[in-house]
Amino acid sequence: MPSDARKTALMILNRLGKGRSTLDNLVDDILNKNNEISGKDRALSNALVFGVLRRQGKLDYVIKHFSKTPLNKIDPEILNILRIGLFQITDMSRIPVSAAVNTSVEMAKATAPLWVVRYVNGLLRNAARNFQEVVFPSIDTNPAYGLSVSKSFPEWLVKRWLNRFEIDETIELCDALNVIPPVTIRTNTLLTARDKLMEAVRSKASTIKKTCFSPSGICLYNLKKPIHEFNAFKKGWFQVQDEAAQLSSILADPQPKETVLDACAGLGGKTAHLAQLMKNQGAILAMDNNAKKLSRLDMEMKRLGISIVSTLRHDLKVPLEKKHSAKFDKILFDAPCSGLGVIRRNPDTKWRTSETDIIRCAKKQLCFLCRLADNLKPGGILVYTVCSTEPEENEQVINAFLSTRKDFAVDRNFLHFAQKAASLVDDKGYLKTFPHLHQTDGFFSVRMKRLP
Repeated sequence: MPSDARKTALMILNRLGKGRSTLDNLVDDILNKNNEISGKDRALSNALVFGVLRRQGKLDYVIKHFSKTPLNKIDPEILNILRIGLFQITDMSRIPVSAAVNTSVEMAKATAPLWVVRYVNGLLRNAARNFQEVVFPSIDTNPAYGLSVSKSFPEWLVKRWLNRFEIDETIELCDALNVIPPVTIRTNTLLTARDKLMEAVRSKASTIKKTCFSPSGICLYNLKKPIHEFNAFKKGWFQVQDEAAQLSSILADPQPKETVLDACAGLGGKTAHLAQLMKNQGAILAMDNNAKKLSRLDMEMKRLGISIVSTLRHDLKVPLEKKHSAKFDKILFDAPCSGLGVIRRNPDTKWRTSETDIIRCAKKQLCFLCRLADNLKPGGILVYTVCSTEPEENEQVINAFLSTRKDFAVDRNFLHFAQKAASLVDDKGYLKTFPHLHQTDGFFSVRMKRLP
C-alpha cells in the first residue's frame, strides 16, 4: 500500500477506472482504514481524487489541447497521472508547479517507457506555462457542449438538464454539484439530543450548523479529524446521512410498536433512523441482497444501541415469501437508482453513468415496487425514495405504478412534517430536493397509502 499521497490517489483513480469498486468503498478501504497514511497525506489524496473527478471534463480538454496523442489513445494510467498533475497546476495554488510536474514524472517512470515519461514531462510543463491561454468552447454558440467542458459534466447529461431548466439554472445546478459538500450527520435521538451532540462535535470542524429541514441533522464543514475517530461516533451518538435522505424516513412516519420493512437497507442509515422515530419499539426487517452490507448493518445497530432490527438477505428480483404478505404497517423502499442526485458526494457517478442506465433503473424500480406492494397491510404506508432528480426514476415510476395498482394512492398527510420540510412537497405530493436550491443531495420521495 503506497504511503505517498499522489500514488495513493493514482491507485484509487486507476481501480475506479477499471470498475472494480465504487468510490466510497475505495476511499474507505484504501484511505480511511489505512493507519500507515498520515492525516496530511490522507487529506491530499482525498483532495486529488475528488478534485480530479469533479474537474475531469475540463482537465481532459486541456490535456487534449496540449497533446499530440488523441485522448482515447493515451494509456488510462498515464491519463490519470496527467490529470493529477494538471489538477495541481490549475486548481491547487499552494502546490508548486515543479512539485506537481516532478511527482507526476516519477509516477510515470514506475510503469511507462522513457518516451512516455518524456511525454508526461513535456505536456505538463507546457500546460503549466500556457494553460490560461486555452480557449474553451462557447456556451453561447453551443450551450450543452460549452457547459459540459467548463463545468465538467457529460454532454448527454447537460442536454437533459437544459431541456428541463433554463440555462442559468443548469449552470447553478452544475456549480452546486461541483462544490465540496459538508459532512452531514443525524443525531441518534435514542442516546442524545441535537444540541448536546453539537457541543460534543463543535471542536471537530471549522463550522457547524443545524440542518434547515431535518430536526435532527447537523452539517460539519472542514473536519479536523476523520469521523470514526470522534468520541461521539464511538458512543453511537450519530450517523453520517445527508439531510435529504433523513427526510424520506420522516416521510414514512413510523410509530412505536409498528412492523416496518426497510426494503433496500444497505448499510442501515435509514434503518437506524426508522428505529429512532419508533423509539426502539416495534420491529424492523432490514432487507438487502448483499450479505456483507447486512453484516455491517448489524454492527451499526449495536453501535447505536438499537435492538428492534432483524435482517433478511433477499433479492427483489423474486417475490418475498408468502409469510410476509400484507404483514407490514410501513415499507420504506430506497430504490436502486442512477445516483445522479448525489454527484456532489460521489463525483465518479457522472462519468460511469449513461442515459441507458436511467431507463434500466426505472424498469427495475417499477418491478420491485410492484413486488413490495403486496407486503403492505391495507391502510399502510409505502414510501418510495431515490437519490435521483431524473423524471424517469421519479414521477414516471410512480405514475406507472399507480396506473396498475388502483389500491394505492399518494398520501398527502404531512401533519408530522415541520413547515419548512413540508414546503419541499409539491401539489402532487412529491418531495423533491435539489443541491442548488436546498443545499442538500438531490432526492425524490413520495408517500403512498394502500387503500382499505
